[in-house]
Formats: sequence, C-alpha cells, structure tokens
Amino acid sequence: MSTFKKLQIDPQITRQMYNILHNIFFSLLVDHVVAYSFSVSKMKVNVDGDTGGSPSSTTETVTVAVAVKSAEGKSSQRAVKWAVEKLLAKAHRFVLIHVMPTITTIPTPSGESTLVNELEANVVKLYMEDKRAQCEEIFIPFKILCKRKNVETLVLEGNNPATVLLKYVNDSGIKSLVLGSYSPNYFSRKLKGSSVPSIILKHAPECCDVYVVSSNKLMTNSLNPLLATEGDLPTINKQKSSASSASIDGVSHSRSSSLASSHLNFPAFVDGNSSNYVTPQHRPNRNLENVTTGLEAVKGCHSSTYSEQLDIQEEVERVRLELQTTLAMYNQTCEDLIHTRNKVQLFSSQYLEESGKVNAAKKREENLRKIAAEEKEKHIEAEKEVETARKLLSEETYERQIAELKALQQSLEKKKTVDALLSSDDRYRRLTREEIAVATDNFSESKIIGEGAYGKVYKGDLDHTPVAIKVLCSDASEKKEEFLREVEVLSQLHHPHIVLLLGACPENGCLVYEYMENGSLEDCILERNSKLFPWFFRFRILFEVACALAFLHNSKPEPIVHRDLKPGNILLDKNFVSKIGDVGLAKIISDIVPESVTEYRNSVLAGTLGYMDPEYQRTGTLRPKSDLYAFGIITLQLLAACRPNGLIMMFEDAINSNSLVDILDKSVPDWPLIEAEELARMALKCCNLRCRDRPDLETEVLPLLKRLSEFADMLTKVEKNLIQAPSPYLCPIVQEVMEDPQIAADGFTYEHRAIKLWLTRHSVSPVTKQLLQHQLVTPNRTLRLAIQEWRSQG
Repeated sequence: MSTFKKLQIDPQITRQMYNILHNIFFSLLVDHVVAYSFSVSKMKVNVDGDTGGSPSSTTETVTVAVAVKSAEGKSSQRAVKWAVEKLLAKAHRFVLIHVMPTITTIPTPSGESTLVNELEANVVKLYMEDKRAQCEEIFIPFKILCKRKNVETLVLEGNNPATVLLKYVNDSGIKSLVLGSYSPNYFSRKLKGSSVPSIILKHAPECCDVYVVSSNKLMTNSLNPLLATEGDLPTINKQKSSASSASIDGVSHSRSSSLASSHLNFPAFVDGNSSNYVTPQHRPNRNLENVTTGLEAVKGCHSSTYSEQLDIQEEVERVRLELQTTLAMYNQTCEDLIHTRNKVQLFSSQYLEESGKVNAAKKREENLRKIAAEEKEKHIEAEKEVETARKLLSEETYERQIAELKALQQSLEKKKTVDALLSSDDRYRRLTREEIAVATDNFSESKIIGEGAYGKVYKGDLDHTPVAIKVLCSDASEKKEEFLREVEVLSQLHHPHIVLLLGACPENGCLVYEYMENGSLEDCILERNSKLFPWFFRFRILFEVACALAFLHNSKPEPIVHRDLKPGNILLDKNFVSKIGDVGLAKIISDIVPESVTEYRNSVLAGTLGYMDPEYQRTGTLRPKSDLYAFGIITLQLLAACRPNGLIMMFEDAINSNSLVDILDKSVPDWPLIEAEELARMALKCCNLRCRDRPDLETEVLPLLKRLSEFADMLTKVEKNLIQAPSPYLCPIVQEVMEDPQIAADGFTYEHRAIKLWLTRHSVSPVTKQLLQHQLVTPNRTLRLAIQEWRSQG
C-alpha cells in the first residue's frame, strides 16, 4: 500500500490501463479459441489420415489408374514407378490405361487408306483386334515394373485423350489418376494451354485425386494425406501451414494494432505485441509478465488520489485473478485435448487392427471364391470333354460302319469286274497254264531272263515265236491290282514304241509280251552287255520314248500317266528300237489339276525313287508332266552313263563351267558336243521341281528330239558313205568331211559352221582344251582343194 500511496496516476491514464488490460484479456481468449480449434482440426486430419477417411471408406474399393502413352516414354515409366511406390500397396484395383486414336481409316497394301464404313465388318474387326493387340504390348514393361499379378490393363479409344480419361474416371469411380510429364518447364507451358494434364487437373471430379508426375515435381488437386506424404506434396503442406499461420497471425496483428493505438511508451509491452504468434502454452505467461511490467512502469507516473490508487489495485488484482483462472482453464483444456488425442489414437489403432482382420477375411473369402470358381470351371470343362468324347466315339463308330459297308461294296464290285474281265475279255489271247508251262519248259530256271518285285520273267516259244512271259509270284497278292491294270491298259493300247501284249493267263497271273532281244535300256547304260551303244542310238531312243509318252498323255477319253518310267522299263529289240513296258502302275487321270494350282491329296505314292516327280511326292497330285521329270533323268543317264543320284547338280556345274565333255560317257569317243549340250539343257528343264516350270512335251521337247534324231540319222548315213575318207578331211567337232575348212588359233582345221558355233559358246580349243589366244579363223584353201579333188575322184 505504501508503494501505491506514493503513486499519483492521472485518471485518464487509469482508463487507458483498463482498456489495455481488457484488450489483453480479450486477445488471450481469442488465442485460446484459435489454438484449440487448430489443435482439434489438426487432430481430426491425423485421425482421418490414420483411418483412411470416413468409416465408410473401408467398404469402398480403392481404384488407382495410371495413364501411359508408350513403352519407351520416360514420363510414363516415371508415373508408373511413382504409382507403384506410393499407391499400389493401398489399392484394391490397379489399372494401366492407354488411349488409342479412333480408327476411321484402314491402310491398304498400295499405301493408301480406305474408310472403315467402306470395308466389310470382319476386315474392320480383324484390323481393330490387331491394333488393340499392339496396344496391349505397350503394357508389358509396365507390368514388370508393378511386380503384381492382378494388374489390369485397359485400352480406350478416342481422338481426345483428356475427354476419354475424364469420362472413364466419372463412369468407373476412379479414386486416383496418375499421369506423367516430360519436364517442369514443358509441363508449366502446357498447363497454360490445352494439354491433357491441364484439362484433367481443371475438370477432374472432386472424388478423384489427380497426380501429375514430372522429373522433379509433383502436381495434384488432392489434400488427402492418405495418398501423399509430406515429402511428396510440398505445395499442399505449404498451403496448410500458410493458411494456419495467416489466421493466427491475423489475430496477433489485430491485437498489436489495438495496443499500438494506446500511445503508451512501454518498451517491454510494445516488444511483446510486435512478435508473431508462437505457442499457445507460453502466451498467457508472457502476457501476464507484460502486464506486471506495465504496472511497475505505471509506478513512475504521476500519483493520484488514494481512492483512485485503491481502485486501480483492486482492478489489477481482479485482472490477475481472471488471468490465472483463464490460464488454469487453458491448462485443463490442453489436458483434455491430450486425453482425447490418446483416445483417438487408441480407437484408430483398434480400427486399423479390425480393418486388417476384415480385409484378411475378405481376401480369404475372395481366394476361396476364386478356387470354387476354378473348380467349377474345371468340372464344366470335364463334363464338356466327356460329352465331346461321347460324340466323337459315336461319330467314329458310325463312320467305321459306313467305311466297312463301302469297303464291302467296293470289294464286291471289284470282284465282279475282275470276274467279268477274266471271263469275257476278248481284247487279248487267253492262255491256259499248260500252254504257259510248255512255252517255258515247265518254268525252267534256264529260261529266266529277269526278276522283280512282281515275280520272274521267262523267255519262251509260243507258236514258234519267241516271247517274254511275266509270271506273278504266288505270295504277291498286293500286285494283283497292278496285274489287272496292266492287262487293261496294254489290251487297249497299240503303239510302235509300247510293248505289245500277246496274251495272258489270268488264273495264274501270267502276261505274254513280244520278246525284246537287247534287254532293257538300263543294261546298255550300265554296260551289262558287250554291244556298242553309240550316241546316235541314244538320240533316236530318246525321241522314240518321247513319242510313246505323248501317245499315253493324249489317249482318249482320258490321259494315262505311266508313273514308273525308268531305264529298266524301256526295252530294246534286236535293232535297238525302244518300247515302253511295265505299265502296271499306270494311272488313268479323270480330273487333271491345272499346273498353276498346287493341290494336296492324300494318295498312295507309286514309282521308283530317283525318277519320281518331287511335286508328286510332296503334294500327292499326279499330272502328265510327272513322267517328264523321269524322262529328263533318263536323258541325263544316257549322256553320262551313270546312276540317277546327283545327276542334276553334276550337269548344272559342268554346263556353267564349260566342262560338259568331261562328264559325258567315255565309251563314246565322237560325241557331237553342241547337240549333246542342247540335249542336256533340255533335260535339266524337264527336271525342274515344279510342273509349271517344265517344258511342254509336244511343243518344246519333241521338236528338239526330232531334229536331233534326224541329225543322228543323217550323220549315220554320211559316215557309211565316207567311211574311207582320210582323217584330215574330217572336222574334229562334227566328224564330217569339211566343205569350208578354216584354221583356228590352236592350229587345227575345222568346218567353218562348226567352229563359229563353238566359239560363240566356248573360249577353249575343241581338241586341246586349252585357252585360245583369239577367235579369228583363216580359210584353209589348200585343204579345200584337196577335199574337192578327193570327192571328184570318188
């Protein structure tokens, strides 16, 4: 009281002090309310963050969608990696989305495009399925990044990706949508315009959180702390903190402005009001200290009356008590808040535990449902397989019965045909077994002249005529059909170069042919006999065989294909005239497949390997040109006198290297090389793999063989007439008496026509086989005069 007695305070100052204390108390109350509200709101945000929002969110399905552009784009890879790291763990569905442009046109092979509505629906469907399959390949590297089996993929179609994505988000209830961006600068420029991220950020629904991921920045429209951490969303946290600070600082600044208007010169008081808002727990103590400091400063002012001093003291005591009460209430409120926070944390942990149990139960239920669905599908598939097996069994049983009936019917018809053929056919002479036995000296071993898979061939005498008798083996029952076919074919055909059927004994499977003294062409080629086989014989035989083939292929009403043409089936008489025999495998073709069409047939192949048509082996389709392949092989054999293996490649290499003379038959010393090369080239064309690439028999092969045969006959006659001509008068190339002798670079004299033709194809000497220095020729007039004199004397 002594202190206050000495104080003389002006009443105006007293009223000012009262106003100051009133403002301080009011500001303290405002601080308490703001701090409490901020703490409660922050606690609510934390509780919502821990529990995942409202309790109803546990029942909702959290769907996360990531929009990708291409597999190579870094922005799409960055967006997928961010979504996998931040959102995949809490997502029930994780969907990868790619937007493909709307297909309005389809490209054509010519490079142009055709509108979709101008094409057939199945073509458009196949093209769209192909494009969607290509889009599905974009998701493969992103699926690997997800490391999760149940990653869904979706291909949307539209020309505006932003509109398509927004429509899908609205229709499907997507909770989170993640997009990628190239760089912050580029992204910032795009947000000002009409880019896809900017449109989606502006027009996305409130229920969907949009995240745009760039190399060093994350843009989003979400404030939900469940889907973003503090490090990932700096802009959101800054907005929250700045808003809170702005609201609290606004109260502090308003309070500071009201205190500054009192015009008091209290340094400590001004100091306390100019500071920002710090912590609600320490603010009342500081204000109380400021009040005490202010009151102590008042002691230095002018003293007033004693009654006024007492009023001031009571007022100060009252304000101090109010401040203490307010501080106690604040502390109690803080304790209640801490208690409430602990309860919230406890409830949150219990809720998380229960939600974990519920989720685990849902997962178990989902797994059990999946297992049940899989077992149900397996059961349905098993039932379908059983039903299918039953149907197949019944169909196979029915087909087997039908096949058995057809086979029985065919066998009966064949038996009737055979019986009719054997009993009433008058196209050939029917012989008895006794007549065959007499002709072969009771099938003497000394009469055997050949043997094959069908049986043995005997030489016999029938009505004082030498014949060849083919006897079918008793155990070769499968050859019975070939025997009957040969009887049918040979009894209808009569040609100078086809073996003549003289008679048959159907009961014992015997065929009687005219006897061919020089055996088969195979014997002559492989030098099994000692007779000479000159080149002009070979040229003529090829022409005769070609004529016989043309006769078979042009037979009416349907063509006949031999199918087994080979040197062993070409027989030679005493004058080396050739005839085709053994037509047991011949086939009458009723439906000839065009050469431009490749048709595959399930047929039994017949013939001899090495002479069989490759296309016939591959497809099972028989054509008349199938015999032409065997004819080409036979031609090459006549030129080289060797077996058919590797002949085609050997002749191709020899012709390409101009060394044909090296592979020709050495037993023939006087090969006409030019004609031999023509013949070899024709044979190689006949040996082409495809029928369509082979020459035509009548228009290409026969004219060439006819010319070569006439050339051989003419040369044979000349040789007979000029057999006593001196050797210098003969041309080394054509072996004829020269009419216009010319000296070549090798020093030898040749017929002018022959050497000119030789030089157009070769650069070596016909005699020495050495390289010629030049291709000029000089007339040999001396030799020409000698030849003319020799001819005049003859």
